[in-house]
Amino acid sequence: MDRQPHHAAGRASPPGGWAVALLARCLHLALGPRARPKAAHLKDVMAIRAQLLHTIEDCSGVAALRLRRQIERARTPQELWLLRNDAFQLIAQRHDQRTAAQRIDALVKTFDGWLDPKQLARIG
Repeated sequence: MDRQPHHAAGRASPPGGWAVALLARCLHLALGPRARPKAAHLKDVMAIRAQLLHTIEDCSGVAALRLRRQIERARTPQELWLLRNDAFQLIAQRHDQRTAAQRIDALVKTFDGWLDPKQLARIG
C-alpha cells in the first residue's frame, strides 16, 4: 500500500507546497510589509472634499450639482477618489481633456497617504 504523508487534519500535503510557502516567506521579507493608508478624520475628509470641489468650481449645470452633492456625501478619501472620473468628465466638457487631466493629476498629492500608492495613478 502506497501512503502519502498526512497533516494533522488528515489531508495529504500538496506536492511542492513547502516550496510555495518558502517563496511566499522570502517575498514577504524582501518586500517588507505594505504601507497602509492612514485613517482619515472628519477634518481630513473635509480638506480633501474642498480640493475636489475646487477642481470643478467653474463647472455648472445639473451634472455639476449632482457631483457636488456626491462629493459632500462622501465619507472617506476612497469614496472621494472614486469621484475623480466624474470630475474629469465634467471638466473636459467645460474646457478640454488636457485641462481636465491637469486638474485631476494635481489632486494626486492631496490623496497621497490616504490611499494605497498603487491607486494613485496620474491621467496625463
